[in-house]
Amino acid sequence: MLWILLYSIAAVIFVIVFKNIFKSNEFDNLPGPPGLFLINNSLDFLRGPVKTFYYFRELTEKYKRLFKLKIGPKKVLAIYDPEDVEIIFSDPKFITKGYPYKFIKPWLAEGLALSTGSKWQFRRKLLAPAFYFNVLSIYKLILEENSKKLVEKLKCEVGKPKTNVEPYLQEFTLNSICETAMGIKLDEETQEFAKAYKHGVLEIIKCAIYRSLRLWMFPNIIFNLSHKGRKQKEILTFMNKFRDRVIDLRREAFKDNKLFLDIENTFDDKTMISAGKKRLAMLDLLLQAEKEGDIDADGIKEEVDTFMFGGHDTVATALQYALMVFANYPHVQERAVKECNELLESLNTSPFLSDLSKLKYLECCIKECLRLYPSVPVILRSIEHRVKLRDYEIPAGTECCILIYDLHRREDQFPNAKEFHPERFMTDKPTWHPYAYIPFSAGPRNCIGQKFAIIEMKLALSTILRSYKLLAVTRPQDVVYTSDLMLRSTEPIYVKFEERKK
Repeated sequence: MLWILLYSIAAVIFVIVFKNIFKSNEFDNLPGPPGLFLINNSLDFLRGPVKTFYYFRELTEKYKRLFKLKIGPKKVLAIYDPEDVEIIFSDPKFITKGYPYKFIKPWLAEGLALSTGSKWQFRRKLLAPAFYFNVLSIYKLILEENSKKLVEKLKCEVGKPKTNVEPYLQEFTLNSICETAMGIKLDEETQEFAKAYKHGVLEIIKCAIYRSLRLWMFPNIIFNLSHKGRKQKEILTFMNKFRDRVIDLRREAFKDNKLFLDIENTFDDKTMISAGKKRLAMLDLLLQAEKEGDIDADGIKEEVDTFMFGGHDTVATALQYALMVFANYPHVQERAVKECNELLESLNTSPFLSDLSKLKYLECCIKECLRLYPSVPVILRSIEHRVKLRDYEIPAGTECCILIYDLHRREDQFPNAKEFHPERFMTDKPTWHPYAYIPFSAGPRNCIGQKFAIIEMKLALSTILRSYKLLAVTRPQDVVYTSDLMLRSTEPIYVKFEERKK
């Protein structure tokens, strides 16, 4: 009896201490769903990834500007008001990624996506030249060639009742990022590696999402001993072999001083076309920095992992939703095709990079697709310093979720926000807040490859649309989403292809 009494007293003391350590009146006064004693809102995330995605949509409907959640002791604030987003994204104090990104650190380590502080600043400055306009002009040649190959591969799908477009798009974007940023063309051996790599990416992300929804899986020691932890380790071992193969191939060429272009040289479009055999890959910059002692082999691996993932999965995701949209809006599709034909058929040669900027309507369609279907639907930042969001004081130690999916669908920013209406982007003076539309993030930590992505999408879509007529199979209203790093659907996106009459 005495032992029971002592255990009870100890338990009460533990609860009081625990509550006091993590108590924050400022945070507790924020709007949000009530939680349970001690575990707070942790059980809300055991609904599974699909229900969790829609649970957040319910909360944004109920709490019009922001809401708080507590996952065990973790304080989470979700924001989707452009004024609040601007305060977080525009301030260099808030460039550190949020806690859940730690779950993909075994994969991406501290590459550009996850690093912070001086390391992030150095890597950003180091890699920026790989996305200068003159280098993009060379990349355009490769992307154009790969777009034509994509169209050829889609020929076998013509006339079929439906086609799952994702495998074709994933192959196209992975080949493209390897050939441009990595400077290597996948041969038959590496193509087989690449197929397994694409599957590995999906599985690694699933492991991270599984872990982020279960509070008890947060500690590394517990997760690593679990079935998911062991599975993640096996997948990473294989994916690392593919990454190392990519680095080794480029390192050999670099040692022989092949395919290296001095970034200090500047060229116009036409000169770059004539210099097509000389390519400045992002990987070259890393190898040069290694030679000069500014980065080590592990640092190179971090950035190659980061850019192979970020450079292929995000664009492939955006392209599949774009194809779905064009298939469901025939009048939009035909207007885009007409514009492409009028511009591209008037050119006797391959279009220059400057010519692509004249595809105004296609660009508006891409922007509207990225508004409705942002490849990255949520970004997390750590609030390491107290910050005021208008009438709310947000304490340090808060994890901030920027809900881009919901931000892009605000009726006060985009009238008829759920409708696909590319014409809204044709104005020179947008009516929405500058931070209401951020498909590539914003502020000092915006996406380094956003211009590359737009060029890639323009080339792929213009080539596909001029070759095939897209017919609707998957309808936008039927897509069911799941929680993921990308805006992922539970079922494949299907489109029907017909040969377009010349």
